[in-house]
Amino acid sequence: MRATLRWAQADFRAHRGEALFVVLASAGVIASLLLAGALFGYAANPWQRVFNQSHGAHIWLHTRAGADTDALSGVAGVEALSGPYRTTATTVESRGARAGVTLRAAPVEPPQTGRPLVGAGSWLTAPDEGSGSGTGAGVGSVVLETSVARALWAEPGDTVRVTGPDGAPHLLRVSGTADAAEPRYQPGGAAGIGWVLPATLEEIARGDTGQSVGLRLEDPGDTDFIVQRAVTVLGADRVAEVTKWQQARADAGGDDRLLGAMFAVFGLGALLAAALAASGAIGARVRAQLRDIAVLKAIGFTPGQVARGFLVQHLAFALLGVALGTTAIALLGARIPGRIGEAAAVWQDLPGHTALMIGIPVGAVLLIAASTGLSAWRAGRVPPVPVARAALPSAAPMTALGKRALGVRVPPALVLGWRAAFPRRGRTLVPVARLALPLVLITVALVAWSTLDQFRSRPAQMGMAAALTVRAEQPPGPSDAELEKTLAAVPDIEASYPGAEMAALVPGQTGTITLRGLGTARQPYPSAVVEGRAVAGPDEAVAGQGLLDLLGARVGDWVRMTVGGRPQILHLVGRTIEPESGGRVITTTLDALRERDPQLRPAYHALVLREGADPRAVSGTLATAAGATLEIRETPNPADRLEPARGVIGALIAVLALIGLIELLTLIGTGVRDRGRDLLALKAIGLTPRQIGAMIVTAAGLTALAAALVGTTVGLLSGTWLVDTQGASSGIGAGIAQLPPLPVLLTVIAGAVLGAVAAAALPATRTARRRLADSLSETL
Repeated sequence: MRATLRWAQADFRAHRGEALFVVLASAGVIASLLLAGALFGYAANPWQRVFNQSHGAHIWLHTRAGADTDALSGVAGVEALSGPYRTTATTVESRGARAGVTLRAAPVEPPQTGRPLVGAGSWLTAPDEGSGSGTGAGVGSVVLETSVARALWAEPGDTVRVTGPDGAPHLLRVSGTADAAEPRYQPGGAAGIGWVLPATLEEIARGDTGQSVGLRLEDPGDTDFIVQRAVTVLGADRVAEVTKWQQARADAGGDDRLLGAMFAVFGLGALLAAALAASGAIGARVRAQLRDIAVLKAIGFTPGQVARGFLVQHLAFALLGVALGTTAIALLGARIPGRIGEAAAVWQDLPGHTALMIGIPVGAVLLIAASTGLSAWRAGRVPPVPVARAALPSAAPMTALGKRALGVRVPPALVLGWRAAFPRRGRTLVPVARLALPLVLITVALVAWSTLDQFRSRPAQMGMAAALTVRAEQPPGPSDAELEKTLAAVPDIEASYPGAEMAALVPGQTGTITLRGLGTARQPYPSAVVEGRAVAGPDEAVAGQGLLDLLGARVGDWVRMTVGGRPQILHLVGRTIEPESGGRVITTTLDALRERDPQLRPAYHALVLREGADPRAVSGTLATAAGATLEIRETPNPADRLEPARGVIGALIAVLALIGLIELLTLIGTGVRDRGRDLLALKAIGLTPRQIGAMIVTAAGLTALAAALVGTTVGLLSGTWLVDTQGASSGIGAGIAQLPPLPVLLTVIAGAVLGAVAAAALPATRTARRRLADSLSETL
């Protein structure tokens, strides 16, 4: 053992540069994996992120005015209170959209517990600080929760109309939008949240208010018990509503599952790519020392001693690299600019942070130990005859095509670079496959990005042809004929489709689906049909993937359902992309529903706008034309729920690019060492240093080009399959995957090649400057 340790120490002194590269490669891999874990936690658990950043309350009690909420601070298990805040129920209107909002009186300084996180604009400021500033601060301003602001198309600087309990209208300027760890606004369901100054609330409500108080608990598991204690302290007659943190988390649960499933694929792929990069760096160093191993065995070292020496040495390097990478992320991760640094800062407070901070480094050390053990075992089998290595050819013989290319004056650097990049089938496939893996994941991420963009840029192809939904108040709203006349007068409305929705029982009455009548027989709604055809005749319908899965039906089947105790039989002629209700929707024409119920009237009109029309401008025009008799809503877009994924995908691409760079540096270094005798021979026959350097750079560029072509092709196929599979499992349906634009793919390929050329420039320059006498050892 003493001899083994002395040899390991001597080897480290003789190859400090290689040892430093292995340590830095291990540190880079660990840092990449930890950043990937931070990004996954940041994107896949948005509610928990908001809750931790806002120091959210576990319980919100909505009480009647006069309740002694101060007594709640003495309840055992309550860590802190948020409020109490005076509240009042109002209706807020903007651009024709209308939403129920609970206004909450808030101070100029946001509270420490249950603090709203301002995402756009600014928080409320005192009148003397904001009046005349143009920011909308002070009395007459409001901060809207993000979900209700989106439903109202309200942005900082906009003016909204607020109707208080007495029916009097008030105009408020939106000073900002904020996130809160509370249940989000649901049209027709839960009310939204808005924050105003106490003076503004007093002007709107004039004493007709309630109270809201938030309780942050020492132990979230005691929520139900603390609720009982709090209700007892306040009095059951004083408590109007209780909201628990489990309800808010469940409200965002669909986003968590969808984002979690999407990023789990990237996580596993990044782990595999990082593992290959780390093992490649270690294996390359072992191969670089075959001559030294042969000498050691010639002087009496046993295979076991050689294997133990490599194992001890590289485990020490791995532990040092893992410690450096983990420490760097723990101390400096939050200081990285952009979304990556924000994710690293938030990740420290998310569940599972400690487990991942320990589990990822430990798993990496075990993986590196396994890779090192395999490489050390191979080192122990090296024959103690150093000349045997020189007798083996290091590259494939020159082919007839290569000789002919040299004969017609093709630059030698190009011909020899091709020969070095693709020597033999086995030696070509391994480096190309390893370098292609990060590019596969990058391309998959770009497919996901393009799919999200498609929901924004071409919603009609994603099952959202109608940008707006208009409902007439009954009474005293306009009649159907008057409404259609009003809609026809707006120039940006291309088509209007009357519609009605109702709940229907599936056969056996074991589940409920949505039956939708939209459009007429003469003008059916333009559904996004991806299988079969659109509705063209009586009793025909199209359905979403969720409904087909629920019924076990296929396109072409007849389905029977019960609506209001009466049967409805429809012929499924197509499958559509259906982003609503988990895809459990069957759509036919309004005429088909009237065959069962002749008195059926349209409940709403779906509006398809002309290309380039702004839904907000159209909504404002309609609101002006029809007064306050219309309720106008924007069609919900799934991309809104997946918006956090956009920035995280970009950050993941950066992490994968770092892993690919580590792999690329390993492959370049290995290639230069393995072709040492070839370079010596090329110098001997007269190649200039510039030609030798160009050959090395060309070989690296060609290898990267082959890997980029393979990676993007496989990434496009696998990315399309993954996105469509996720769409089918969520009920939206397969057929939503969109390929990235060709310029983006060409940029990825060009970036990989240019990165390889840049990474190979320094090794090529150093190798080209080596003298013949310096390279004689390469023959051993």
